[in-house]
Amino acid sequence: MMQDVIRRMADNSRSCKLWCVTLVAAMLVLMGGSGNGGYVLLALVPTAFLAWLDVYYLSLEQRFRNSHDHFVARLHRGNLAESDLFAIIPRGSIATHLLKSIRSASVGLFYLPLALLVAGVATLWS
Repeated sequence: MMQDVIRRMADNSRSCKLWCVTLVAAMLVLMGGSGNGGYVLLALVPTAFLAWLDVYYLSLEQRFRNSHDHFVARLHRGNLAESDLFAIIPRGSIATHLLKSIRSASVGLFYLPLALLVAGVATLWS
C-alpha cells in the first residue's frame, strides 16, 4: 500500500510537469499573436502554480518514503506492532521537506528554464 501511495505522488509530480508544458505552450501560441509581450508573461502564472504543486507532491513523496523506511527498519528490528501494519502516515516536518523539494534538481532544472524561456519570449515580442 505504501509503495502505491509513493508511486501516486511521483505520478502527480510528473503530471504537473506535463500540464505545465502544455499550458505554457498553448498560452505562448495564443498570446504570442497579440503582439503584446506583457500578455505572454501571464504564462508565468500556471508555471508558478504548477511548480508549487510539484514541490508539494515531491515533499509528500519524501515524507511517505521516510514512513516506509521507518516501517522497514522497525520490521527488521523486530519491534513492529500490529497497529503499524496499516498506518500510512507521512513522517517528517512538512516545512523541512518543502524546502528540500524547492531545492530539488527535478524542480529547479525544469521550472526555472521554463520561466526564463517565457520571460525571454516576452521580451522578444514586446
